[in-house]
Amino acid sequence: MIRAFIAVPLDSKIIDKIAGASIELKPQLTGVRWIAPENFHLTLKFLGGIESTMVERIEACLRTQLGLFPRFSINAKGLGVFPGPKRPRVLWVGLTGDHLISLASQVECALQPLGFAPETRKFSPHLTIGRWRDAEAPKSLRRQLETWRAHEFGKATVKSVDLMQSVLAREGASYHRLATIPLK
Repeated sequence: MIRAFIAVPLDSKIIDKIAGASIELKPQLTGVRWIAPENFHLTLKFLGGIESTMVERIEACLRTQLGLFPRFSINAKGLGVFPGPKRPRVLWVGLTGDHLISLASQVECALQPLGFAPETRKFSPHLTIGRWRDAEAPKSLRRQLETWRAHEFGKATVKSVDLMQSVLAREGASYHRLATIPLK
């Protein structure tokens, strides 16, 4: 079994800016397990455990569905938390783009014939940069969120979608690209 997901890779300039912000935030936001910059990505759909024989079928469905999907711009801006600042679990950078919601929807459509159920939650484009180990929010969290709310991390063009493998380990997950599906 392969633990898999569909993701948008991010431009290295955006990754570098977010990594710099993470270094700056570490002393202020205690209790966070920071995501390594090489693992930054926008998840479009988490697939869970799949048989290795499904990789080619998933790739073929995505190529068919996304073959005419245009490249588009995204903007990485601001920090936020899920589910909220009182009991944060995830620290994220916001991602916006005119076609992000549509891209996620097209991925859902491509995978339904293979038996992947559509997501029940509304798609909320974000980049996870940290996770809290415990549920207690640092005292400076609200101030930091306000400070970074409008911070621009950069713009980039989405040129492809990746089928990724997630390998869990004690020191954290590592990700491996299984296939790349270019956009038009």
